[in-house]
Amino acid sequence: MEDESFEYIDTQEGLNDLCDRLESQTEIALDSEADNLHHYATQLCLLQLRFDGRTFLLDMLAAIDYSRFWKSLDGMHLLMHGSDFDLRLFHEFADFRATSIFDSMLASQLLGIKKFGLAALLEEFFDVKLPKDSQKSDWSQRPLTEKMLKYAANDVLYLHQLRDLLMERIRAHGRETWLEQRCEYQIETAQSGFPESSEHSWRIARASKLDGKGKAALYELWHWRDDLARRLDRPPFKVLGNEYMLKLAEAVSEGNWKFVFESLPPGIQRRKKQGLVDALKRGEARDPKSLPKLPPREDPKGPLSQAELDRQEKIKLHRNKMADELGIDPTLIATRSFVAQLSRDSSSMEGLLEWQKELLRKIIESAESNEPPEES
Repeated sequence: MEDESFEYIDTQEGLNDLCDRLESQTEIALDSEADNLHHYATQLCLLQLRFDGRTFLLDMLAAIDYSRFWKSLDGMHLLMHGSDFDLRLFHEFADFRATSIFDSMLASQLLGIKKFGLAALLEEFFDVKLPKDSQKSDWSQRPLTEKMLKYAANDVLYLHQLRDLLMERIRAHGRETWLEQRCEYQIETAQSGFPESSEHSWRIARASKLDGKGKAALYELWHWRDDLARRLDRPPFKVLGNEYMLKLAEAVSEGNWKFVFESLPPGIQRRKKQGLVDALKRGEARDPKSLPKLPPREDPKGPLSQAELDRQEKIKLHRNKMADELGIDPTLIATRSFVAQLSRDSSSMEGLLEWQKELLRKIIESAESNEPPEES
């Protein structure tokens, strides 16, 4: 059983001592907690580190200088799970770029493990069940409860052991290079940080399916929601969910938004006091032609021709067959959009990793010859 104790650090003296200890380390387990479920702007609230069999919880909201700490992580190999959000957060918060990582989620996917969440992996490999009651806690609150601190510490408690077990399987399958490339790609993409708001941010998923009146209503609803969320310091989805915004926008388009509004949950109806009804009226009155126009696509392509559709099906069939033989999800080899891209031009592999390109060359060759793809 791993040592479940931890040291909580919220003073400059404690941080300096931690940095002294980090000087002799080449790798650490690392995780973070943020407050994006409770506030409008995301903050990095807590860091969890584990090395030399000890766990440290670093309060990132304490009034101390963290610059030496981030420098101490330069060149460090980081053991993480689901690192994309964390790495983007570190980039935004401290302009930190990881040198190398091991991500147990990425490794699990390459092994074809269906349940690759950390809790599921710990239960499978160590018969450990992590409590979930602090999963959606407000990590910006101070003081943090003992239950929350134990929950946070558990996120790094088994990462060293988990890495060893997963790497044993990765090597047995000869997929070390695959994992290395995926981890390097994760580091690189994190440097873009989180998407910045723009004049087109209101175009949420499925907005393109709305007609002009519906889009005008969605535009007003989105901006009303964003303004209110900012003033209340709450995440926008806690003011009004995307599903409800789309439902109301469709109702404006159909001319029956008042009826639909009255059928919504009372909590949403109460928003009329904070301007929701006014936003609906503005959306109803707005000329769709006044909405910000999307820039023309650099390389506009029409729908796939019948020949390309046939080719797409062949590539998808052979991709799925190879994925089944490898025991991994087909989208790890190529997503649906990449399969469509390849159906237009089999040489268009920009954005894919080298191991994906290697597999796809075999898949395309097999699709063109109608022969089953060779196993890798």
